Amino acid sequence: MTIISRLIQCAFLALFISCTSTSEERKELPFLGNKYTEEVIVDGVKKLDTVYHQIAPFSFVNQEGEAVTQNDVLGKVYVADFFFTSCPTICPIMKTQMLRVYEKFKDDPEFLILIHSIDPTHDTVELLKDFSERLGVPDASTWNFLTGDQEQIFEIGQTSYLTTAMEDKNEVGGYLHSGAFVLVDQQGRIRGVYDGTKESQVDRLMNDIPKLLKTEDELES
Repeated sequence: MTIISRLIQCAFLALFISCTSTSEERKELPFLGNKYTEEVIVDGVKKLDTVYHQIAPFSFVNQEGEAVTQNDVLGKVYVADFFFTSCPTICPIMKTQMLRVYEKFKDDPEFLILIHSIDPTHDTVELLKDFSERLGVPDASTWNFLTGDQEQIFEIGQTSYLTTAMEDKNEVGGYLHSGAFVLVDQQGRIRGVYDGTKESQVDRLMNDIPKLLKTEDELES
């Protein structure tokens, strides 16, 4: 089970990172996940419209004890990942890399970070608050450490963010999750997936974030 899970995780991560690398050459970001077309009527004329994969509605609680829902991220660019505070393997590396992202974009009001604990029984609001402060994040204005119903967190990780987030007693720490940093645009669509354990991939992420922020600015101008 563990080997199969790791193979699936690596396959998804390799595919998405490949798409992201290709997008760098095109200087525009792809839309990741399933998509379909539907018929719409515009000014009385039937047209085909492409519907892209989007993050499903959610409601979790951050380190300040405040509810965070899809409405709070609508219209903003954000990066999401999954972790647990007692993780003995890749989480410390991921948090070090996410700190780089935070330091670069923390003053942009149109940018957020959402990280989801897959061990919400242990990772209470109080513990996440202490964890975030020790990491150097004083509040949730940019970086939200989320907890909530475990099954809902597993589900949104695997079906919406298309990453690995699950309980696995055979794993060190009792959980299995990927090191993916998922980049989501203003309409809840996945535009890139990056290996959060590799500095070069996080460099690429930091290069891609302004592309989405700029796109929104251009739409408003």
